[in-house]
Amino acid sequence: MGGNGSAELTASVAHNARVWNYWIGGRDNYTADQRVGEQVAGMLPVIREVARADRAFLGRAVRLLADEHGIRQFLDIGTGLPTVENTHEIAQGVAPEARIVYVDNDPVVLMHARTLLTSSPQGVTQYVDADVHDPDTVVRRAAETLDLTLPVAVLMLGILNFVLDTDTAREVVRRIMAAVPSGSFLVLTHPTADAEVGGQGNIAAMRFWNDHATPPITARSRAEIAGFLDGLDPPAPGLVPCSQWRAGADSPAPVPQFGAVAVKP
Repeated sequence: MGGNGSAELTASVAHNARVWNYWIGGRDNYTADQRVGEQVAGMLPVIREVARADRAFLGRAVRLLADEHGIRQFLDIGTGLPTVENTHEIAQGVAPEARIVYVDNDPVVLMHARTLLTSSPQGVTQYVDADVHDPDTVVRRAAETLDLTLPVAVLMLGILNFVLDTDTAREVVRRIMAAVPSGSFLVLTHPTADAEVGGQGNIAAMRFWNDHATPPITARSRAEIAGFLDGLDPPAPGLVPCSQWRAGADSPAPVPQFGAVAVKP
């Protein structure tokens, strides 16, 4: 999703969507993905925990927005490969009439999404082939399914780390959030190299990734990630390791991946 143009459908080069699928225990990956996934896990042993924590954060956030805030429209940008507990399944489990638009530009994801991403009879699940680097197209295509005069939850989990220039990434968020009305939400996760949450290993792991897999990736500091929330109001607990965001009494360990949910005033 993060690359410039559609990714090639090839099994010979490790690709983010498939490696992530491998880390969370999925089956939609190839030997190249497994090899790079194991190498990265050796350099950053917490990566599988990060992948699981990111997925669990998605579930908690979508349930919160659908159940407590009455959100009925979800724009999931950079969805990755469908697994279990996908956004539409969570949202329509709370509100069968919920409308979900998935956005990605990876042909591997597209192939699986068209087969597996089905909707409840009352709701809508749609897939848009678009690139996060082109936010205007994302918004235009989403508007074919979603009513952008009503609140929308914009999900950007582990996607802005593929927009390598920070100013460009902030502009992507700004343009997309400018297109949705007051009462909309941004749901965000992003990897970090910050030492206080155990992110030191991300530096070498991402260097290896960028040499052996696609698309290229970057980590950011907590302050840089917080900049994506400018103009938005993140209710408690704010921007925290995604493993700890409203995790209840379990008190899980932090992971080097921040997460937040923020509302547009």
